Amino acid sequence: MERIYMDNAATTATDPTVLEEMKPYFTEVYGNPSSFHSFGREARDAVREARDKVADLISADDAKEIVFTSGGTESDNYAIKGVAEELKDKGKHIITSSIEHHAVLHTCEYLEDKGFDVTYLPVDEDGLVDPADVKDAIREDTILITIMLANNEVGTIQPISEISEIAQENDITIHTDAVQAVGSIPVDVNELNVDLLSLSGHKFHSPKGIGALYIRQGTRIEKYLHGGAQERGRRATTENVAGIVGLGKAAQIAGQNLEEKQAKITQLRDKLIDGILEEIDEIKLNGHRTKRLPGNVNFSIRYIEGESILMKLDLAGIAASSGSACTSGSLEASHVLLAMGLSAEVAHGSLRLSLSKYNTEEDIDKVLNVLPEVVSDLRAMSPIYNQD
Repeated sequence: MERIYMDNAATTATDPTVLEEMKPYFTEVYGNPSSFHSFGREARDAVREARDKVADLISADDAKEIVFTSGGTESDNYAIKGVAEELKDKGKHIITSSIEHHAVLHTCEYLEDKGFDVTYLPVDEDGLVDPADVKDAIREDTILITIMLANNEVGTIQPISEISEIAQENDITIHTDAVQAVGSIPVDVNELNVDLLSLSGHKFHSPKGIGALYIRQGTRIEKYLHGGAQERGRRATTENVAGIVGLGKAAQIAGQNLEEKQAKITQLRDKLIDGILEEIDEIKLNGHRTKRLPGNVNFSIRYIEGESILMKLDLAGIAASSGSACTSGSLEASHVLLAMGLSAEVAHGSLRLSLSKYNTEEDIDKVLNVLPEVVSDLRAMSPIYNQD
């Protein structure tokens, strides 16, 4: 049975070209970048080249503003904890949104236990933060605003440029979790006007376990890991050279014809959304209809549980998700959908289908052929559906 992968928001397949670029750094160019001999210099040159490629993808002014990390979660932790520690004498108030990834929310909760005060902003029914709410939440002791660029569950893209302008006017550091956005849509740190930006390679066809934090020159932030002087003293630990090379190559590929790829995936996304709305009743599209990531499709389907849909789809060879992979082991309804005003009952019936450059029109056709039957079968077993 041919299998279809539509869980690219959780992780993507490593591009074969990326893997080929990485291979020599496991077996041939294996030196420590901190070493002065030729093996070390070769590794150091590879890291420098990859740093340039990542900087180019997000239009950073200087490659030195890129710090390699183990992924999005570490980048978020580094940004939030680093600013909090550095600026705690200035203030202890942080502003974020109620729909952030748990890498941000749990970090903020940790800081609350340490004496910081966090404001969690609401969102509207489309999952959008109102910049006016950001402005109203600012206090004299506000030191950080951290709002995601695009939501990992419903794909809604936030007005970060407007929020950044408010932050700049009030001399407040601003961070954005752009893990879902980088490599999927054009991301320019200068147009966004952010001080810090998190990204993760495995969301755009790099291996897992490698990411980066953009730190604008002049941003005050405490170092995250202590030890050696790697990453210009900002993150101690021997560099994951092969992973960094892979991230750099993936960034280079992602930036090539990005708008063309974005248009193709958006077309597939819209065909999937329109088809599902046409074939299935008692269903709600979650997230903004147009201000959303090209590959994100998220529905709440009434009268059935998301997990049941996933099992049926998996048996049919279709891999999907009911929300964030980081919370798939939880029985609680999505905090994102609840914040958008959905009831727990409706939120439990969520289905996320997320596309990548490898998905085809044939994939969409198969889902549109299989999903209505899956929903019909599950509803036939639902006493609530039959009663209504």
